[in-house]
Amino acid sequence: MSHNVLLTGASGFVGKAILELLLVRGHAVVAALRQEPTDLNPLVKVARFDELDGSTDWRNILGGVDIVIHSAARVHVMNETDTDPLTAFRKVNVNGTLNLARQAVEAGVKRFVFISSIKVNGEGTPKGQPYLADDVPAPGDPYGISKMEAEAGLRALAKETGLEVVIIRPVLVYGPGVKANFRAMMHWLDKGVPLPFGAIENRRSLVALANLADLVLTCVDHPAAANQTFLVSDGEDISTSDLLRRMAGALGRPAYLLPVPSVLLQWGAKLLGKQSLSQRLCGSLQVDIKKTCSLLNWKPPVSVDEALGLTARDYKEKTTK
Repeated sequence: MSHNVLLTGASGFVGKAILELLLVRGHAVVAALRQEPTDLNPLVKVARFDELDGSTDWRNILGGVDIVIHSAARVHVMNETDTDPLTAFRKVNVNGTLNLARQAVEAGVKRFVFISSIKVNGEGTPKGQPYLADDVPAPGDPYGISKMEAEAGLRALAKETGLEVVIIRPVLVYGPGVKANFRAMMHWLDKGVPLPFGAIENRRSLVALANLADLVLTCVDHPAAANQTFLVSDGEDISTSDLLRRMAGALGRPAYLLPVPSVLLQWGAKLLGKQSLSQRLCGSLQVDIKKTCSLLNWKPPVSVDEALGLTARDYKEKTTK
């Protein structure tokens, strides 16, 4: 069944993948953007807005829309510069989200799909004890708090108005066009630089961009998705060391990984004030997606190795131009 979909954040890493899949599956899309697009599909109707906050006027944009996919956000950054980050996150992620949702109700929108974050659950798990979708939230930073508050506001609005709300909490997303630490690791592996990450025995859940987009599209109209919260991953938890070896293989390179004990890496990171990076590299963060798979009759369509291959191919194409 095709829908008229408003997609926010359509020019972002995740938003672009969702947009492409919406078009492939025959949906009519309005892409809400803050800046003029440069490479969007001509089939997409573009709507401009200035700021995403509690005062944004969405009325002209929401006409005829029956599904909203909200992926725009003030995203988590490793080196926060705002003097009051919680207020800055709340302005966009809480006030902006709930303002859009309220106007969506007034416009007759049926379903609101919200791209949240695993940071609502917390910052990490003991190895072998994954997060569940219905765990009590325990966010550890302003970004996670803002996403948790937005979720709570959406659930309250759903009870009050009948709007169907679907919440999706992704773990770390990777795929073609990935940036930040994931791309940096690809760069060093491609250059053959020895890395001190050969003895890390953690477990991390990741989600390929293609798998996340597929789940979002499933949640657009699956009857069982209404008013549910879903965790999403590739369904295979791997260690940082294993990830780097498989990433190197996808790049067609040997992995030069030195077996430095995790405790030494964490100690060094603490001295350098890089505890958050150390947690990502050495700590575990696992999610249980049984609810997602069983309730929606869904499974990740792309394996970890297939996704790494796509990511590596895109990286190679872009770095050899």
